[in-house]
Amino acid sequence: MRGLRKSYGDIIAVDSIDFEVESGEIFALLGPNGAGKTTTVEILEGYRKRDSGQVSVLGHDPAISGLDGMNWRDRVGMVLQDSSDGLDLSVEETLAHLSGYYSKPRDVDELVEAVGLSEKRKVRVHNLSGGQRRRLDVASSLAGSPDLLFLDEPTTGFDPKARRTFWELIQSLRTGGTTILLTTHYLDEAEALADRVGVIARGKLIEIAPPSTLGGREYAKATVSWRDESGELQVESTDEPSEFLRGLLARYEGEVSALSVKRPTLEDIYLKMIGERT
Repeated sequence: MRGLRKSYGDIIAVDSIDFEVESGEIFALLGPNGAGKTTTVEILEGYRKRDSGQVSVLGHDPAISGLDGMNWRDRVGMVLQDSSDGLDLSVEETLAHLSGYYSKPRDVDELVEAVGLSEKRKVRVHNLSGGQRRRLDVASSLAGSPDLLFLDEPTTGFDPKARRTFWELIQSLRTGGTTILLTTHYLDEAEALADRVGVIARGKLIEIAPPSTLGGREYAKATVSWRDESGELQVESTDEPSEFLRGLLARYEGEVSALSVKRPTLEDIYLKMIGERT
C-alpha cells in the first residue's frame, strides 16, 4: 500500500501509511484500540473503501469487484474481529459448507483437529463458548487453503494452551508458504510469530522492524538488579552488562543475591513508542 488514507468525518483513522508484506512472511500490525489497525485490514480485505492511496493485494485491488475479485477471494482467508454466521450448524457442518466454496478445500477433519475442536465437532455453533467460537473462526479462514491469511485479533478468548497450539498452526502455515497479516494485542504472540512488526498509533505508522530490533531494542541499556549485603535492592542501567557484572562479582564473595540482567522486552519498547504518540 502507498499513501493509504481513511477518515470518518473529522476523525482520520488511517493517515497516509505505506508498507509491503512479502510473500511467505508473517507481518504483525500492533497498536492500541482506535489506532487504525482494523480499518487498515478491512480495506485490504475489501470490506471497507479507502479515501485515497494505492493498494495491491496478491496483485489485485480489493476494492474492485467482479470475476477477478471472486478469483482473488478464492486465495484469501480471513479471521474478522466478530462473526455470527451459521449458528445453527455444527462445527463440522460449518466447515464442510465453507469448504465447498473454494477450489482448493482443506480436509474438514484436519481443520477440526488443527484448532482443537475434535470433541466439539458435532456441537452446534450457538452452543460453543467464546473461545471455541474463535477457534472455529480460525478454522473457517483456513477452509480454502489460502495463499494469504488475514488474522484480526485471532486468539481473543483463547486459553494459554490453545494459544500455543494456534501458534504452532500458524508457524506450520508459514512453512507451507502462506503469507499472514496479523493484528494482535498480545506482544508475546507478535514476538513468537512475526518476521516483522509495524506499530501504528493515531492512524500513523511509526516504525516497521523485526521484533528483536524494533525501536532500537538491540541497543537499549540493560538493567542489572541485585540485593546488597543489607538486603536492599540495587538497580543499575548499563550499556555494558558483562563488564558491569564482572565488577559486581569482584565486590562480593560467593553468590550475589537476587541477581538479574534484563534487556527491554518488546512490550517495553512498544509501550514507549505508543506512549510518545498518545
